[in-house]
Amino acid sequence: MNLFEWLRPRPKKTPLDSHQLQRLAELPAFAPLNDKPLHQQRWVVLDLETSGLNMNRDQVLSIGAVVIEDGAIDLGQQFERTILRVDHKVSPAVLIHGLAPSAIAAGSEPVEAFLDFMAFAGTSPILAFHAPFDQHMLSRALKDSLDYRLQNPFFDVAEIAPMLCSHANLRQAGLDDWTRFFGLHAEERHHASADALVTAELALILFSHARRQQIDNPLRLEEALGQWRRRKQSHSF
Repeated sequence: MNLFEWLRPRPKKTPLDSHQLQRLAELPAFAPLNDKPLHQQRWVVLDLETSGLNMNRDQVLSIGAVVIEDGAIDLGQQFERTILRVDHKVSPAVLIHGLAPSAIAAGSEPVEAFLDFMAFAGTSPILAFHAPFDQHMLSRALKDSLDYRLQNPFFDVAEIAPMLCSHANLRQAGLDDWTRFFGLHAEERHHASADALVTAELALILFSHARRQQIDNPLRLEEALGQWRRRKQSHSF
C-alpha cells in the first residue's frame, strides 16, 4: 500500500440499526477448545472468495461453509452468501472465482451477511484450507462491518494433512493435491461452497487418521500442530 492510499480518507461506516445491534449482542460468547472427541465436536468448514490476495486491501466477496457434526457432513447445515460491494472493481481474481459484477451487485448487504454467518458459526472451531488467510480476511471484514472481534479458533487443513500423512510426501501441497491423493472428486473448484464441501470431506479423512494417532480431541489436535510446527522450524535451521 503506497502513501497516497494510507492518506486517502476511508468511507464512513453506516451505523447498525437497532435490530442489527440486537442481533450482534445475541451472538454467543466465546467458548474455549475442549477435550470432546473429534467426532462429537461441531466444526464449521469455511471457504472465502475474495477480490484478491492482498490481506490488507482486498475484500471478502462470498462465504461458503458446511458443518461437520456427529462425525459426518451435515448437508442440512450449509451457508452461502455473495456479498454486495458497491465499490467493487473487476480484477483478475474474477477469472478464478467467477463472480461477475452482476452477482456482486445482487449480493447481500455486508452487515446482514456477516451477522448471518456468525450466528451460523456460533462458538464452533473453524476449519479451512490455508486458514490464516481466511481467518485474517474474515476478522477484518467483521471489524469493518460490525466492529466485532472474531474469536473462534481456526485450524488449517493444509497443516493437518502433512502432519498426519507424512508418508504422502506432499510438501506445500494445495487442496487439489490432497483431494487427488485421497481419491476425492470436487464437482466445482474456486466456488466457496464447493471448496468448503471438499475441504470437509478431506477433514473427515484426516480425523480418522488423527484418531489412529491418539489425537482425538480439538485440544490435542492444537497441541500436536504446535509440536509439528516447532519440529519443522528446528529442521529448517
